[in-house]
Amino acid sequence: MANYGYAGIKFPPLSEKEIQEKYSEFEDEMKEVLVWKKEEEVRLVKGKTPQSKSAAKRALVKVARRIDTVNGNLLYWKLRKEGKSHFYANIERAEFWDTLKNKDKED
Repeated sequence: MANYGYAGIKFPPLSEKEIQEKYSEFEDEMKEVLVWKKEEEVRLVKGKTPQSKSAAKRALVKVARRIDTVNGNLLYWKLRKEGKSHFYANIERAEFWDTLKNKDKED
């Protein structure tokens, strides 16, 4: 018969060093995404064919979505770095994404 009682914490809490590493990983990812955005903007302006210009437009939509995602994750890890709990930081990140979703519906 299976034991359905409390089994304890599945994963140990993250240390301050691990939280700082995660935050710096997302800062680095933001730099990469901004480089990607610049590349696509250049491709949009200097595209030789209509197909390359439309591909750049489609890519810019993906870049914008990725920037929003990374910003949400940066918010989460910034709050964790400040000592907030996972639950509080996750709620703040969810509210951030909800405001972005509602902003898209208004446009």
